[in-house]
Amino acid sequence: MTEKPDEFASFSLESILETILFVASEPVQITELAECLGRKSSEIETGLKNLDLLYRQGRGLSIQWHAGRVQLTTAPELSSLIEKFLGLEATARLSRAALETLAIAAYRQPITRPAIDSVRGVNSDGVIKSLLSKGLIQEVGRSEGPGRPILYVTTAEFLQIFGLNSLNQLPPLALEESNVQTNGDSGPLKD
Repeated sequence: MTEKPDEFASFSLESILETILFVASEPVQITELAECLGRKSSEIETGLKNLDLLYRQGRGLSIQWHAGRVQLTTAPELSSLIEKFLGLEATARLSRAALETLAIAAYRQPITRPAIDSVRGVNSDGVIKSLLSKGLIQEVGRSEGPGRPILYVTTAEFLQIFGLNSLNQLPPLALEESNVQTNGDSGPLKD
């Protein structure tokens, strides 16, 4: 019995992954890529990391990782150029309350609305509805606590808008007592 020659042998794994991610309409699971290519997940991860290193050398594309999925995006540094080319205006601004709530969700996810309220010191219902409608956070289940409140996490769109490839790129969270002040009901504010 003879083996069938690999029809894609002339292409590197990175080139093949780039091609698939280019046409994917949404983030793809690594296991899905491994199954499609008949490779081990560890090989796919290595190929994606190599591709990511290539893109970090001043290329116009980027690999974005989120919740076990990966996708090809434009380099965050070129966002203003893309907006200009597509005729988009960055008019959608987030309020201070929305940014505060989004930061809490990003650093403490998955998190419930009561937990967000506890950190902020105010009710966050309206802000959470706004962030949900903008696609920056999403529901991922329910907590086992009393009342089984909804759990929220940030989305891949959150990463894209803030120019992050993964949540690991968030700056470290370190609140020092000397840099924290209290502002009435709004909770701690950093100078």
